[in-house]
Amino acid sequence: MRTIHKICAVLLAMLVLAGCREEDVIFVPEVVEIAQPEFNDVQGMYVLNEGNMGSNKATLDYYNFSTGRYTRNVFGFANPSVPKEMGDVGNDLGIYGSKLYAVINCSNKVDVMDKMTVKKIGQIDIPNCRYIKFYGGYAYVTSYAGPVEIREDYEQRGFVAKIDTTTLQVVDTCVVGFQPDELDIVNGKIYVANSGGYMVPNYENTLSVIDIATFKEEERIPIAINLQGCRADSHGTLWVSSRGDYYENSSMLYAYDTRHHRLLKAFDTRVSSMWLDGDSLYVIGVQFSYVTMKNEVTYAIINTATLEQVADNFITDGTERDITIPYAVAVHPITKDIYVTDGKDYVSPGWLFCYSAEGKLKWSVRTGDIPGHFAFLGKNINDF
Repeated sequence: MRTIHKICAVLLAMLVLAGCREEDVIFVPEVVEIAQPEFNDVQGMYVLNEGNMGSNKATLDYYNFSTGRYTRNVFGFANPSVPKEMGDVGNDLGIYGSKLYAVINCSNKVDVMDKMTVKKIGQIDIPNCRYIKFYGGYAYVTSYAGPVEIREDYEQRGFVAKIDTTTLQVVDTCVVGFQPDELDIVNGKIYVANSGGYMVPNYENTLSVIDIATFKEEERIPIAINLQGCRADSHGTLWVSSRGDYYENSSMLYAYDTRHHRLLKAFDTRVSSMWLDGDSLYVIGVQFSYVTMKNEVTYAIINTATLEQVADNFITDGTERDITIPYAVAVHPITKDIYVTDGKDYVSPGWLFCYSAEGKLKWSVRTGDIPGHFAFLGKNINDF
């Protein structure tokens, strides 16, 4: 779950639905033919559906580019004996080596699967885990450490766990700020976006910097309140997003120069999800304001080399009107097709929309609940 606003909305919906739904829902895999086959070095794309909090409805879908078929709930099909399937809130997804990693937030675990068969081969237990990155044979996972609890005087700082990807064991931890979210690695340093999201209105406003060799926190850099996203480009710039406070302080995007240790530019752009493709940073955002009681929606492209916003809307055919809540974005590394998910009302199945590089709708398909995270599977040895 990305925001306190969404957490509250989901908790309310859970109360409404509690009397009319079984505690555990077993999903039946469905295969849908949605597009013409594509033949290139990208074999497929995994989509992790978060599932509404408290319902154990995180699921994994798969789109096969060479067949044009979209399969819902491939994890449940491949692992029929796993209780409650993936669990509660799928928060991040990544491929490293031969393994596929799914961070399951409120189930306090990282599921590790064979990337080709999706068979579960291990589990890493990490409390309130959030996001994952890989480097030098290790996986690094952020953790809120404490329970899901909104409290101004929250005392439990978060940490980053260092995991040996061969043994799947946590070999070290490094304490950072409060409620750390996304992270990325630049020039031997791990940068961690601290949110302080449970401490509303006393949000955090810093990036933690961890030296990857010593695995010690070196400093915290003030950026903005309630940080979430963190992406490093090829120029040494770190792109960091702030959720704001949903009142007077809006969501923003910041470019931080890791080489010269300075803030380069702030963009008045709403950010919920980012995807970096070359020098193009694709940004979507839904910013709810308790002042206006409305959502402000973003579909933007930032040129990371020139630090300029080059597109105010990358959907060019008007079909964004069919998307209720743009939730996550990804870009095909070869065809440059753009994928946008729709979270709908956060408690019912979402949708995945595929656009051409020119922003024209090509196809759409129903997904699991709250489709939020992508991983591209490469043929042979190449993953993306």
